[in-house]
Amino acid sequence: MKKSWSVSSESSLPPLEDDVESVCSDELLGSQSRRWLTDLHNRDLPPESADVHTVGRDGLLVDIHFPLGELEMHSGVTWKRPREICPSPQFIVNGASRLDVRQGRLNDCWLLSAITSLAVHPSLLEKVVPVEQSFKDGYNGSFTFRFWQYGQWEEVKIDDLLPTEGNNLIYLSSPEKHEFWSSLLEKAYAKLKGGYRALDMGFPHEAMVDMTGGVAEVLKTDLLPRDAAAFLRYLLSKGALINCANCQGSLEQKNELGIMYRHAYSLTAVEKVKTAHGTVDLVRILNPWGDTEWEGPWSDLKGPEWNTVSIEEQKRLDRVNREDGEFWMSVSDFRQQFEVIEVCYLTDTLTEPSSGVLPWCYMMHHGNWVPSITAGGSPHSGFFWQNPQFHFELSKVDSDRDSKKTCSFVLALMQKHQRRTGIKLTIGLHIYKAHPTNTYLSPEDLGAVPPVLQAPYSSRREVVLRDSLPPGHYVIIPSTAELNQQGAFLLRVLTEQGNKATPVHKPMPQDISSITEVSFPHLAALPSLEAIGQLFRKHSNKMLCKPVHLHSLLTEAIQGGVLAGSEKNLALEHCKSLVVLMDTQGIAQLNWHEFQSLWDKIRRWTDIFLVFDKNKTQRLEYQEVTPALKAAGITVDELVMQLVGLRYTEPDLTISYPGFLYLLMKLESMIHKFQAYDMVGMGTITVSYKQWLHMTMYN
Repeated sequence: MKKSWSVSSESSLPPLEDDVESVCSDELLGSQSRRWLTDLHNRDLPPESADVHTVGRDGLLVDIHFPLGELEMHSGVTWKRPREICPSPQFIVNGASRLDVRQGRLNDCWLLSAITSLAVHPSLLEKVVPVEQSFKDGYNGSFTFRFWQYGQWEEVKIDDLLPTEGNNLIYLSSPEKHEFWSSLLEKAYAKLKGGYRALDMGFPHEAMVDMTGGVAEVLKTDLLPRDAAAFLRYLLSKGALINCANCQGSLEQKNELGIMYRHAYSLTAVEKVKTAHGTVDLVRILNPWGDTEWEGPWSDLKGPEWNTVSIEEQKRLDRVNREDGEFWMSVSDFRQQFEVIEVCYLTDTLTEPSSGVLPWCYMMHHGNWVPSITAGGSPHSGFFWQNPQFHFELSKVDSDRDSKKTCSFVLALMQKHQRRTGIKLTIGLHIYKAHPTNTYLSPEDLGAVPPVLQAPYSSRREVVLRDSLPPGHYVIIPSTAELNQQGAFLLRVLTEQGNKATPVHKPMPQDISSITEVSFPHLAALPSLEAIGQLFRKHSNKMLCKPVHLHSLLTEAIQGGVLAGSEKNLALEHCKSLVVLMDTQGIAQLNWHEFQSLWDKIRRWTDIFLVFDKNKTQRLEYQEVTPALKAAGITVDELVMQLVGLRYTEPDLTISYPGFLYLLMKLESMIHKFQAYDMVGMGTITVSYKQWLHMTMYN
């Protein structure tokens, strides 16, 4: 399947010389512990080292940036390489399979369920787990994995030090004691998300999206179509990965028939099974624990129903009669025992010739909600027409499932970097019938007719709408629930071959006179993307930017635009904080990739500053600060605003442009740090004395 790519926002920064090793774009949480592992394994390591990986005393690489949690720091826990655990470790033994996964002490069955679903399709697994890696030729103590992040695949490199107790792995392991691909994959995903503790509780569909680039949807089993077997079979025919769970009862306690409560299982097959009494629809389920199976009809050990199935038929099903976590059950029992299923629709073609998968056609569009420009809020805001619009052409009707001659599709709207920023926007999707002659819908068009379909507003990372419509032309409008909220999004469209979705460019007629300002106000205030790369080379030292370098860079950058003069309010202390708050390595300087992230923030926040600086004084009045913060996705109460007035304003209670950047960076960073500790979302955190000092002093 060929991907169709379209970008509806500014391009990313141009690449610079590869002077520093690339690191994962998703910021690491729990970074307060990133040097503890180095202290344990190489106490004489120079603390100023800026390398992503450092060679330890054993001559092998040590990842000094892997964030540690409390459990890994217990006195009885020892970090060991696989060759210290067993004499002849192997990355993969006899091929990677769904049975290579055994859960450890973490409550991460949600992740393990996604891994087992992935292992059913070798081509998908090999994209995440490069199989050419080994403990022999070229081994240097590190392994690399790939994960999908907001439209592109990112490499995550880790060392192979794993936490053990009594020479046994404390987290994910393989039943084959010499096999380590699944344990190392869990560690790589932990690094992506902020450490092992970040994996404690979660949703399988989020992990499946990160490991496939697919689109995930959560469904209740009692709302499945009457012919659930046909529906599940159709999903699998589209290459979907399916997980299921029973959300009743206490965490991971089992019911009288062996099904665990609040525990993620994988649905890996739906088959029509021939019995002595006719055919019956069965589903195949896998428990990532590797044991604790279904004990009802069609179970492995207590299912007399298998006596009615021939040996040949059982071989066709690849049935194994032992407690290995995999079992079969009837579709009716499946609906009774499992409350929800999480479906991940694949966006890449499976390459196995025998897969029989007919995938969707896939389109992807990046976009931004910019306050007062493209952040029009909900249909009730009065400015809904300002939101980005996408022309949706449906011409290819479903060939096999829909006798009504409609076109099936899946739309997915994802807000970017929700976990990283700790800011959750409430987002939604609306579909309108297109204008007969114009692809763009004006305020009058939108006010005249209701949407034909919509996905309710939600604060989840991704909102999914799966439905069908008659052939025709439509307009998709992604929006936030509130007006003028800053944010970046990714819109993904899955349809049958022959249908398409493309961005709609706003016209500039006289009757829409309000759309006259520059699409991105910062373009008039800051240097171009190419120019900022040149400034970084000019002011940094060996591609590393210290606070004094950042001060010189920003001063020169501001002097050439409409905010010229405000650079006199830029203090070295501002730059120290900007560097420290963006620094992921604890060395008080930024490499090019970290500076890219900072510059992206500065551009977005400059847009907001210029929009809310109504009188163009290069300062925000105190009453303008609250709506400006809200536009950046940050809502604070009156007490915090009073503190802002005392700490961040000038004597006349205004905030300068540099002060505004400093304030937003500080608020976003503190929210991010709180979210890193509040893993379960309780709204309260517990930190140690050492952690508290680290958070407040290096800030």
